[in-house]
Amino acid sequence: MKSKIDCVAAECLLRIKDSDIREMVLEQGRDAVDRGLHVGGAFSAVIPLVALYFGGTINLDVVNPTRAGQDMFILSKGHAVATLAAIMADKGYFDRALLTNSRSFGSILNGHPGPILPGVPISTGPEGHGMPVAQGYALAGSLEQRFDVYCLVGDGELQSGLIWEAVMYSGQTGLENLCILIDHNGGQLDNPRALAFPMKNIASWFTSFGWNAVTVDARDYRGVCEALDQFKRAPRRGRPTAIVCESVKGWGGFSDWCAAHKTTISPDLVEIELERQRERRASRVEAFLNRLKMMPPTEVAAAVEYARFMGLAVDAKKRTLDRIDTNVITCPAEPRNKEVSFDIERLPLLEPGKEYSADWVIRSCMQEYGRSGKVVTVDSDLSSTSGLKPGLAAVDSFKAFNVGVAESNMISIGEAWAALGYNVWVSTFCPFFDWRVMRRIAIGYQERLEAIESGLWLSEGHNLDMVFLATASNLETRTNGATHMGNDDALLFSEIAHLTIVDISCPNLLRAFIRWIMEGNRGLVYARVLRAPAAVLYPGEIEFSSGRSFRPVPESEEESVVIVTSGRGVYEALDARRRLHATGVTTGVVDMPFFDRDGIDTLLDRPVFLVLAEQNNGLLLKSIREQVSLEGRNARVLVRNLRGHHGERRFIHSATYDELTNAYGLSGERLAATIHDELEATGKGGRL
Repeated sequence: MKSKIDCVAAECLLRIKDSDIREMVLEQGRDAVDRGLHVGGAFSAVIPLVALYFGGTINLDVVNPTRAGQDMFILSKGHAVATLAAIMADKGYFDRALLTNSRSFGSILNGHPGPILPGVPISTGPEGHGMPVAQGYALAGSLEQRFDVYCLVGDGELQSGLIWEAVMYSGQTGLENLCILIDHNGGQLDNPRALAFPMKNIASWFTSFGWNAVTVDARDYRGVCEALDQFKRAPRRGRPTAIVCESVKGWGGFSDWCAAHKTTISPDLVEIELERQRERRASRVEAFLNRLKMMPPTEVAAAVEYARFMGLAVDAKKRTLDRIDTNVITCPAEPRNKEVSFDIERLPLLEPGKEYSADWVIRSCMQEYGRSGKVVTVDSDLSSTSGLKPGLAAVDSFKAFNVGVAESNMISIGEAWAALGYNVWVSTFCPFFDWRVMRRIAIGYQERLEAIESGLWLSEGHNLDMVFLATASNLETRTNGATHMGNDDALLFSEIAHLTIVDISCPNLLRAFIRWIMEGNRGLVYARVLRAPAAVLYPGEIEFSSGRSFRPVPESEEESVVIVTSGRGVYEALDARRRLHATGVTTGVVDMPFFDRDGIDTLLDRPVFLVLAEQNNGLLLKSIREQVSLEGRNARVLVRNLRGHHGERRFIHSATYDELTNAYGLSGERLAATIHDELEATGKGGRL
């Protein structure tokens, strides 16, 4: 469309659209609940974003934003959300009325973009998180249904290491369908007129990592549009593209307050700026209409058509140009079927009593579930401990990734695939997961829940299915050293909303857990698995479900002691049970991979000696304190975990497994001795 019209006329139309978007940005600040606006970065982002959305480069389906195969855009520098929201409202993703009262509790337009807003796939802020997710989308777009991915990042974000994890990986893997636009406006929060770290010759940085890189003057449209056209149409030769958009904060604004990072704007000042913007728009309309008089009829017709694509109605004979009222055209997505198909006959059979390692179970299961094409795995130089990549790559190597020692990038790539509807597994050692990225993904998960409930654009099956496979949990790391010990992760990550914590013991229980996940719509799950081989405790097909506990030996009415534990602790509890039985103490063992509130409630009402034995800093203990009433309960309680004598949290020293379990009183022998001593003493258990 654009190639058929006079280039000067096309630039005139883009400048008119520029004025319209700036007016909408200013109106958002004027009408926001706090009258606040990140105006400097929003204004410097106008030209790159208007060029992208109205320059004929990006291929989007506004009616169905979740349709596979269309191009994608990620706003990494989330402070420019006002510009993106203005463009999306203009395009018909949502009603323009939503731009009013932004940032308020009742608004779905927040200070940063997120999927509560129709057409926005992920939650981002100005911390470098969006670019790695865009890279994940580009990985998907380089496969069956090819599409391009665009991302706008700020120069301040380039100070984040997360960006460079993605830059290295994208260059190494030749993601030629990835294009990032860098809003190099030379300022950030503390100083809108200077960067804390000087960003000189940015293009050469990207070139050194195997990218195509070009620097353009982003104070006008020609250079930005030419660079985007070059990306879209020229041979890419296996390299991602970076377009460095040189500008300044607040570019395009008349008032000096437009250069601020964020400002609270008085209505009078806004009206002055709006008046100047409207005057400039009028002169731009006049320049376009004058240009039409010099163009042949065929080019005039093409210009009129292009203007309509931009939401502008042109009458060449009457010499008028008017805005076209925008209708909301985005429709709710069709529900997604997230269930992964499989042949149960091809899943591994685990013999009772025989030992299997978690990575072997996972590898064997992925070789079957991976046949569906719906599974994606991402490792970070630890695939030998997870079994994910060896398993999936055996049947679908295009969706099995190893990103190296870059866990933040690993998680971000996984999020992109999950947003596209895949069943995603990301894996590293327990302490290596990036809390910042996981928290942001959980925020996006919540916003997707709200979007599904609203019915504006998402529907059932359009939330994220991600397993954070945490290997070497509890005391499994052994002699690697304190930095690698997985004793505090469960407690830490339990504070992330919407993240389910699972601690798995038996290899057959792990097999059942994987099958449960593959049924779909399980959300965000942090699954802690063993590293060393373990014996099968549960034979046959096990039904795994959220909040359920298990009994590795049948429950007895004569139980006077019940040990509640999880993971490797189950095996120590069974050893303690054997030792206590030899002394005449009937003992039960409860394996609680999830927190089972009803199960704990029942146990607390029984006249038993209840032992909470955890090879971590006390997730079970915390869950009981938060979720269960302790008034008037019958059970006496003894707590054994990795906290100090006074309940203080701590890290774990390097040692062998036997040394560690003995040192912390969590071996079967030590547990049995402690329980025996408590029973023979005053009968007082520990206190929750």
